[in-house]
Amino acid sequence: MTKFLDDGPGAGDTRGNGVVATPLVVLSQAGPALWLLFRIWLQLGVQSFGGGMATLYMIRRAVVDQRQWLTAAEFTQDWALCQAAPGINLICMTILIGRRVAGIPGALVAVIGLLLPSVSITITMTALYATFRDSTLLQSALHGVVPATVGLGLLLSSSMARPLLAASWRESWGSLVVSSGLLVGSALALLLWHLPVILVLCCAG
Repeated sequence: MTKFLDDGPGAGDTRGNGVVATPLVVLSQAGPALWLLFRIWLQLGVQSFGGGMATLYMIRRAVVDQRQWLTAAEFTQDWALCQAAPGINLICMTILIGRRVAGIPGALVAVIGLLLPSVSITITMTALYATFRDSTLLQSALHGVVPATVGLGLLLSSSMARPLLAASWRESWGSLVVSSGLLVGSALALLLWHLPVILVLCCAG
């Protein structure tokens, strides 16, 4: 999916101003492209409260809905690939998207942007938690984060499932049945039998 990195009206547009647009896939050495990528991931890192699903939802909103760097189907496929890889899935996803957008330098600045705020905040909160851990206000805030995170997770799951089911419906009725069965079956396999994720993904593939 070839896109153009656009940080404002007319950026990279050939219509009316004679500026030659630069394909997204060759922006690995472009300073403004790397700065934009770093800025977006830094913002994601600052907002990445609530765990992996909440952060993944914000990443999807940024790269699919707002910037259109990936389609919904590409995002879902990349996330499935990251699920099959060992290590921290969110970091893997960040590297993959950064590499798609701006090559290896893009992968590096995306990871740095995502981790810099969270590492700094985690160190600060760890140092202060011993002082404020008995605070009623802090406990109330923590209790409120949990249901909000679950809600974001459900919203993300719905956003990722809808394009998959829609594509299956356009293909054939049988494809829709198979896709629906895999969605439900995978969830049950993980929920009821606690099978390893990699085993479920391999069986589904």
